[in-house]
Amino acid sequence: MVVIAKTNTEPAPAADAAATMTPAVFHVLLALARGKSHGYRVMRDVALMTDGETRLGPGTLYRTIQRMLVDGLIEEREMALHDETSDDRRRHYHLTPKGLAVAKKEARRLATLVDVARQRGLLPKTAKRGPR
Repeated sequence: MVVIAKTNTEPAPAADAAATMTPAVFHVLLALARGKSHGYRVMRDVALMTDGETRLGPGTLYRTIQRMLVDGLIEEREMALHDETSDDRRRHYHLTPKGLAVAKKEARRLATLVDVARQRGLLPKTAKRGPR
């Protein structure tokens, strides 16, 4: 007996940025939602936001940033601080309109899941902590 599988000849839909969002990408988006920042500050902000439970090392952070630049979620600006030479310029990153939209969409998705978790008794009905 020969079974012939039917293949779908329609092109796959374009990947949605939120559908492929990693925790590292969302953490960077959250850190940059406060305004432009350089890589080291993003790492510190992520650690603070998560009470130290998530720490982005330099390799993960800069691979994530590179991917986000390519995806158009963030933009880079080189800026020298008042006492830095051109060799000491730090790269500052900020959200693009697309990045802000993706961050908002992911935050809404996660908020919906948290609401369901509360309804099903996995979390207390009221939050114990406020926003950071």
